[in-house]
Amino acid sequence: MVSPELLEILRCPNCVREKEGKLVLHKDTWLICQDCARKYPIVDDIPVMLIDEGDKWVNTAQDALPVPPPAK
Repeated sequence: MVSPELLEILRCPNCVREKEGKLVLHKDTWLICQDCARKYPIVDDIPVMLIDEGDKWVNTAQDALPVPPPAK
């Protein structure tokens, strides 16, 4: 699980330069950007904060995200 301290400092790598890029934790397995709706999986307790990974899930509805996220 992502610690609250880490969640406070993590930002969406796509948005961080132009917007706040604040991330919210979803079902303890996804980080979702409140600005661009990119979704970053948490695999083995490690957030996969790659823009390409977030792009894969941007059009997936929050409730349709697989739990747990697929492993690479």
